[in-house]
Amino acid sequence: MAGNLAGGIGGTARLFRRVSSWSIALAIVFILIGLFAIIEPGVAGLAATFLVAWLLVLAGIAHIVAAFRGGGAGRIVWDVLAGICFLVGAFYFFIHPLLGLGTLTLLLAAIIFVRAILEFMAYFRSRGEHGSGWLLVNGIITLLLAVLIWLHWPSSSVWAIGTLVGASLLMTGISRLMMGLATRHLLSHATV
Repeated sequence: MAGNLAGGIGGTARLFRRVSSWSIALAIVFILIGLFAIIEPGVAGLAATFLVAWLLVLAGIAHIVAAFRGGGAGRIVWDVLAGICFLVGAFYFFIHPLLGLGTLTLLLAAIIFVRAILEFMAYFRSRGEHGSGWLLVNGIITLLLAVLIWLHWPSSSVWAIGTLVGASLLMTGISRLMMGLATRHLLSHATV
């Protein structure tokens, strides 16, 4: 019985080592892609535009397929129209990727602006609590970023999405790398 228990623990440790190795490898890929996106934000922005275009294609197809499930004439018409709108949007992004990138940049500025407003609301709701000042700082920085993107549009289309996607991928890669290394560290101490 003790042999089975030890074998089970050893098998689990090997599984965790394998998973942490894949996690570390994936983290390195995220870091490299993030660095590339920061170095070449225009290329990364165009890649994001094409990704959105393909997502719109999938959404359009899904709506058109859903129309064939039935559910009444109103639902069928709605799903077909929604599917056509998604496909037209995808077509626009594929045919005019730079204009699509500009459109996405304006949308990004609007989303960041709304995020800043929400940060300010969270600050005012919790301003008496310890550390709430960081919400205000985050709101101010977020608002400045939104205004910076908006005021420099359309030239901000060249750097905004690619840089922000790159920074996000870089931070995701670093956090995954740290988690994978921490798992490795714990496993080395647990199996000793």
